[in-house]
Amino acid sequence: MKYIVILGDGMADYPVDAFDGKTILEAARKPVIDYMAQHGEMGMVKTVQDGMKPGSDVANLSVMGYDTRKCYSGRSPLEAASIGVELKADDVTFRTNLVTLSDEEDFADKTMLDYSAGEISTEEAAQLIDAVAKELDTDKIKFYSGVSYRHLCVWNGGSVKVSLTPPHDISDRKITDYLPRGEGAEKLLEMMKESEKILKEHPVNKARIADGKNPATSIWIWGEGTKPQLDNFEEKFGLKGSVISAVDLIKGIAKCAGMNSIDVEGATGNCETNWEGKAQAALDAVLGGSDFVYVHMEAPDEMGHQGAADKKKLAVEIIDDKVVKFLKDELEKRGIDYRMLIMPDHPTPIKLKTHVSDPVPYIIYDSTNETDINAGLTYTEANGQKTGIYIEKGYELMNRFLGK
Repeated sequence: MKYIVILGDGMADYPVDAFDGKTILEAARKPVIDYMAQHGEMGMVKTVQDGMKPGSDVANLSVMGYDTRKCYSGRSPLEAASIGVELKADDVTFRTNLVTLSDEEDFADKTMLDYSAGEISTEEAAQLIDAVAKELDTDKIKFYSGVSYRHLCVWNGGSVKVSLTPPHDISDRKITDYLPRGEGAEKLLEMMKESEKILKEHPVNKARIADGKNPATSIWIWGEGTKPQLDNFEEKFGLKGSVISAVDLIKGIAKCAGMNSIDVEGATGNCETNWEGKAQAALDAVLGGSDFVYVHMEAPDEMGHQGAADKKKLAVEIIDDKVVKFLKDELEKRGIDYRMLIMPDHPTPIKLKTHVSDPVPYIIYDSTNETDINAGLTYTEANGQKTGIYIEKGYELMNRFLGK
């Protein structure tokens, strides 16, 4: 038996006005996923434990079977693992976004126009982060470039006793109430302000403006954490695992858990990602000996943050057609028995443009044991609730999926 997780990041939603009050899952055409819902198990699962922030870090760890109350040490350390940054015990890491702020003179008066600087390319972003590092790196503080707008700062001897806000939580809001507070906040804010001066005249930004794209006007620091300690996935579950994702966070979880992190050329984390390449990589991993493959797709979440209902719906439809259908057809053609878990990590509602901790619907489909228990039900939030199955501790879903 092979085990495949299809993780549509942020796929769940609230009713969307543009779709006459339907959620994204209700509005999207997804015949293969709906078939699996009708012939498998469907229910609801709470992936974010009470009192924890509904980040993709916490939620994906939970989906992978990890109790985040015991293992979670922050988001950015997982991204550091992906980038290959070796952390010391007294290092504190921070996610560093390239963002677009409005142009008021006083930094505190600015508005968060774009948390991703127009989904800036990795190549452009690397030049900008290099420029920031050249000016702001010290013996204790170092900047590292990542993927697209997502980067890393490591502060040896820094503090996690600081209040920081994810930039995607404050889209279109004035930043004054969300600036760093607590231990070390003054230094973090100073670097954010200094980055604005460094980036303003950079050739990359001038070229982006000339092309009608959002410039990266500043860094935004958040997601503090310390060196993580995750149990080895294979030792924990007895399965050789592989992970396919475009984002450093998920790649970092894979590396910290001892799983194989597979890079796919052209995988971007948005709607223009290499969907076919991800699906093929998942199949290749199964054929190459992986017992467990975790396919993470960021696009629904990105579209949720942008409030782009049509694009979020399209992302779900592409996942159904180019990923789920492809894997179902190819595995069955080869006579390979499999179980597939399909779910989001958390909702990213269009109307809020940020994550929430509401329970999400899941499907467990077993190619060797089809049922008709959900006949007539499509894969939606409401239908997940109708089944009456509710898993309060999200990390327990993995054992249920694996039949343990």
